[in-house]
Order: sequence, then structure tokens, then C-alpha cells
Amino acid sequence: MNNLIAGVVLVIGLLLFYLFSTNLGMKDLTLQQNNIAKVYFADHISPAHEAVIQRFNQLHQGHIEVIPVNLPFSKFTTNERKELLARSLRSKSDRLDVFSVDYIWTERFAKWCEPLDKYFSEKDKANILSPTLQSCLSENKLVAMPLYIDVGMMYYRKDILAKLPDAKQVEERLQKSITWEELFSLQHRLGMDNRPFYIFQGNDYEGLNCNYFEILASLDENYFRGNKIDLNTPTARVALQMLVDFIYKNKISPPIVTQFDENKSYDYWLENKAMFVRGWSNFIENYRTIYKDTSAFAYVGRAALPHFAGHKVTSVYGGWNLMVSKFSTKKEAAIEFIRFLQTEEAKKIMFEQGDYIPVNRDVYADTAYVKKYPKLLFYRSLIERGFHRPFLVDYTKMADIVSHYVNLALKKEMTVDEALTKASSMINANEVMIK
Repeated sequence: MNNLIAGVVLVIGLLLFYLFSTNLGMKDLTLQQNNIAKVYFADHISPAHEAVIQRFNQLHQGHIEVIPVNLPFSKFTTNERKELLARSLRSKSDRLDVFSVDYIWTERFAKWCEPLDKYFSEKDKANILSPTLQSCLSENKLVAMPLYIDVGMMYYRKDILAKLPDAKQVEERLQKSITWEELFSLQHRLGMDNRPFYIFQGNDYEGLNCNYFEILASLDENYFRGNKIDLNTPTARVALQMLVDFIYKNKISPPIVTQFDENKSYDYWLENKAMFVRGWSNFIENYRTIYKDTSAFAYVGRAALPHFAGHKVTSVYGGWNLMVSKFSTKKEAAIEFIRFLQTEEAKKIMFEQGDYIPVNRDVYADTAYVKKYPKLLFYRSLIERGFHRPFLVDYTKMADIVSHYVNLALKKEMTVDEALTKASSMINANEVMIK
């Protein structure tokens, strides 16, 4: 099966290389003919992305045209996107000018991008929310600019919760965060002891690490302060055992979660009318365009992730940053596009059309706008309680090891101790996980 997956990824890579070397290879001739700088931008191109690209192209008509290169989440996992981009940049290809990276990839891709400090002032940087700006730095140098921030959260079914006589009070607590103990008790109160209740992403990929790390950080808020991954601790074992117990002891999560990425978890949650799903902030707006029964979203509510009694509420940061390829032949035009994406106008378009959380302080300072969209205050509260995964050049290599062994523990193919011992050994030996 692993060989089959590797073959599929290779074919996809070759297809993309073909596209870059044929269709996009005509750009030099086009440039000579009409003197328009054509900037190729690789990302998951949602309707919100399309809207800001269209707006930019209108503002720069006759001078710059941004051409999207779509790498949709429905076809490419984050790991596949990472490898496709890395392969292109490793070859010093100039086929892409601007590309988006998962914020945790910033350190890895820094060597292939154009340094940005000279293009953005201190005032520009001061307007960015601190957690997001931190993800754009490598060795204290600005190497990326943010597209949006994301943060882990939970969704719940309002129609199911409405069965409780104190549903309103429970909803109010959900906004601030209930304890895990309260979540367990709700399963019994709602009569869902033998039904799917809490859905999370348990497949072997970075989304599983996010679920695991959130529980780790909730148990110990300083766990990642040392900017390292240390799984040889009692806390790491407690956190992983808890995820395993969700499936086999507490039985709030079905075993099939071990196969889920975000989209599969959302599908299962909606189709099986489970109570909760762990997710990201832009799930609803993105899913409206692909889910067959949009009426279901009328019953969806947003909540903070649960916490442990006596501990703080925590959520892992996600999001995507923008980089300019070091090998681009149109850097000035590419910078102009990134500069536009930092404007209040662009951030509001992305938020209104895709629920992508703005990173500009001036958006939150617009009191009339926040009053119109009060969920911004909810998102901001989650951001203030969030934490970063370690900023390490080799983070993705380590993360591949973590997700592999955590997934094996969730499938009971290894014990918790065996999984974490093996993962720690590989990380400490600087080994590479071949999947």
C-alpha cells in the first residue's frame, strides 16, 4: 500500500512538472508580447482566494496579472503539497513566483525564498498579530508574510444539544471551553453512549500531531517553550493514552478516526450526526461549496476546545504564509501581490468569503466591523490562548515520525510506551521516516 501511495504521489508530481514546463513555460513569450508581469501563485485556491486575486488584477490591470496554480486540499494532503513545492524549488525552477506554506514549514523553506525585510517596514510588521509574525521569521529575519492564521477549535450540533433543558447554559460554557470531564458526561446526558460522539483527526499526518499536541499543551502549557519535541516524558504518555482511551475506554470516538484527515472527519461528523468534531476555523465556509446538504450548517455551532480542570485552555496555531521564490524572475510584481494581501481590504475579503481569520490589528480595531462580525471576537480569544508547534528546520521530519507512531498506538498496533519510545529513539538519532 505504501508503494502504491508513493507511486500516486510521483505521478502527481510528474504531472505538475509537465504543466509547469509546458503551459507555464509560455510565459516568457507572453511577457514580451504585452509587457504584463504574470505572477504564478500556488495555493489551495478557494473562492476567497479567487476574489482577492480578481481584485488585485483589477487594480493592476495592464501591468501585473496573478495566475493561480491550484493545489486543492481535496486532491493533495499538506505533506504532498510540501514535497511538490520542495521538489520544484530544489530544482531552482522559476515556474512559481509566490507560494503559500503551512506556517510550520517556514524554517524549512526559508533557504529558497526571497528575504522580505527590505520590502516591509516596522509599521507593516507591527500591524500583524504577534503569533502570526513569529511564524514568518527565520533567524529573526522576515522570510514570509501571512495570508491568514488558523487555530484549533471544536464544532458541535445545536439541534442535538437542544434536547437538554439547560442547553443555553451549556452553549455559553462551550464558547469559553468546557472540561473534558463535562464533555464525557454530555455523552451520557444526550443518550449517545453507543453512538459516535467526539470526532478527531487520527490518520498518520500532521493533523494528528495537532490533536495530540493540543492535549499535551493543555496538560503542560510550557511543554513546547523549549522549541523541541520531547516524547520521553510522563506527560507525553498521559496525553497519548488519553487519545487511545477516547476510542477504546471512554468510547467517545469510533475506531475509524484513525483513518481521518480533516475532510473525512467533517464528512463523518455530518453524516453520522455526531455531537462534536475537532477542526479549524474556516471549515464551515469552505465546506459550503462541496458538501451535498448545506442545510446541515444551520445546526452547527462553534466552541473552544475542552480543557482539563485546573489547567488553561489551549489551541494549536495553524495557518498559511506567503513566500516569494528566490528563483522568481518577477520578484517586484510578486512582492506587490503579497503587499496587497496584507491590506485591510484583502483580509476582509478573505474573511467574509472564506472565514479566514484576519491577522491585521487594524481589522480588529474597526469596531463597526467587529460588531457586524462578532465571531471575530471569538476567534481572537482563541488566538490569545494559542500555542505554536516547535519552529525547527527539521520539524516536518520529526513530525512524520510522531504521527506515524501515534497513529500505530491509536490503532493498537503498539502500546503507548512502545510507540513513544520508538518515536523518541528515531528523533534523537536524527532518522528519517520512510512511509
